Amino acid sequence: MSETPQPTPKRWRVLAFWLAGIAMVATTGVLLAPSRPEPDGARTAEPVELGVELHAPAVAARAIPNLAGLPEASTFGIVANAPQDATADEVPDGQLVHPTTPVPVYDQPGGAAIAVLPTTQLGSDTWIPVIAEEPGWVQALLPSRPNGSTGWLSTQDNSLRIRSTTDRIVIDRTAFRLTLYRDHQQIGTWSVGVGTAAAPTPAGRTFVLASMTDAHQNFSPVIFPLGIHSTTFSTYGGGPGTTGIHGWPTTDVFGRPSSDGCIRVPADALATLTNPLDPVPIGTPVLIR
Repeated sequence: MSETPQPTPKRWRVLAFWLAGIAMVATTGVLLAPSRPEPDGARTAEPVELGVELHAPAVAARAIPNLAGLPEASTFGIVANAPQDATADEVPDGQLVHPTTPVPVYDQPGGAAIAVLPTTQLGSDTWIPVIAEEPGWVQALLPSRPNGSTGWLSTQDNSLRIRSTTDRIVIDRTAFRLTLYRDHQQIGTWSVGVGTAAAPTPAGRTFVLASMTDAHQNFSPVIFPLGIHSTTFSTYGGGPGTTGIHGWPTTDVFGRPSSDGCIRVPADALATLTNPLDPVPIGTPVLIR
């Protein structure tokens, strides 16, 4: 899979070199490389078939604006005039949306188009958390800069699909803890490494953007880029400065500030998050506090 519009081969070569460079330093922020998509059989919290279309309510059809020239709502993009998340300290309820075709992102219901949301992100299908609804519209978190960006998506053209997950990830920076919840039950909690005072892990609510593997590094078999970016660095090794969750080969980094912004987790935490029988779905809400 590839983003829409598809990144050029040169872009992916840049990412590969970026990851190779990151693996050679003692601290790391985010890691991006070609990856596997999310399994089709992801968990739902309700008896709703994955990929069921979100049908439009009884409202007038809306003309789709020209997407040419709009910034991309991806981890590489900047949507300067995106509405900011006004409730950044609450975990979203787990409703997720996926565009089956690139769709415009609006600044408000019936407002101006400010970006285009691609169908995939870093090789995984785009699934983003819904945080508000109005007739014919949903407001969702975006993976682009600035942090806390949101946008409104029109459901009137039936180009969105919906599903829900009961998975939640909560990261407590002060306690150096990552906790996974499922069906309102704690599945596991682990001591983790977070960003240093000079390069803190950004706070707020975000989500699992993709699940990735990369042969050019040896610190984590799987990497979870999040829909949030470093507030200290504009780039990590030439990439967009995306914050992620990933493993680490030594245990001395856990329980203290030890990274350039990413969340370093122990092997058993990573094994739980990537359990092939019940993996954390793409789009899973993440609260960093």
